[in-house]
Amino acid sequence: MFGFVEIAQHLKVFSGTANPFLAQEICWYLDIPLGKVDVGRFPNGEIRVRIEESVRGCDVFVVQPTSPPANDHLMELLIMIDALNRASAERITAVIPFYGYCKQDRKTKGREPISAKLVANLLTTAGVNRVLTMDLHAGQIQGFFDIPVDNLAAQSLLARYFSAKGLKDIVVVSPDVGGTARARNFANFLGVDLAVIDKHRPSYSEVMVMNVIGEVKGKNAIIVDDLIDTAATLVEGAQALVEHGAKRVYACATHPLFSEPALDRISQSCIEEVVVTNTICCNRETLHRRVGDRVKILSVAPIFAEAIKRIHGERSVSELFI
Repeated sequence: MFGFVEIAQHLKVFSGTANPFLAQEICWYLDIPLGKVDVGRFPNGEIRVRIEESVRGCDVFVVQPTSPPANDHLMELLIMIDALNRASAERITAVIPFYGYCKQDRKTKGREPISAKLVANLLTTAGVNRVLTMDLHAGQIQGFFDIPVDNLAAQSLLARYFSAKGLKDIVVVSPDVGGTARARNFANFLGVDLAVIDKHRPSYSEVMVMNVIGEVKGKNAIIVDDLIDTAATLVEGAQALVEHGAKRVYACATHPLFSEPALDRISQSCIEEVVVTNTICCNRETLHRRVGDRVKILSVAPIFAEAIKRIHGERSVSELFI
């Protein structure tokens, strides 16, 4: 837990409907009440927002991951930002634990959009002054903004969890070549070797493992990724590691999207345990019913609370990066 610092009166934290539990936990660490806001729908389905307390001259943080349903949560965030601007907030920081449309960060074929850039434009146009997020799918997304972006990392939190398990003969595995840098940082934190899975995607929904680069035989393998969507990459990679002689396979990721049929794939896989964070709101009862105790959720609230303290106090947040 991070040490507490005195918080000035004009700091306020609000939450949309995407992950109010995380927002409330952040406020608990900050020792301030969660801001009052009424979010609902008009009869025609349009989003209705009213800020129910004064924010004039305040430093405001809005906690809202743009997780599924991404369109609803993104529009809700944009409308909240507009409402806060019109209520004369001094500074507005969008706290987006999971940045939606993150996979659409470049053109892979002709006539495709770069939706991650479009979302950045929408946030800036709405009037946000700063973005605080965690483990962007691609680092270059920070460059899509012309305002400050703080990209926090959950790697130290996840690595400490596995360090406390006391596992021996560990090898950290990147599920693809693109995630090698992330996995290498994780491996360095634990002081262990790195392996990489060479995969090929015939289509968006299909994954083919071509090869495993590195020594995994007789070792406890930990697959490290930024998000778990349908779990196809994760499960195919885990099976390939077992076929190459891995003793046990664990997995961790920051963002638990768990799109169907992810939970079914995990429950039927050879993976011992999947460790994720609460950047995206998960129904723990549903998780337990479908996968038992195989999924473990760690809280990132202390990390975000400390970052908010530092931003509000005009202090460096770089110490929170890994």
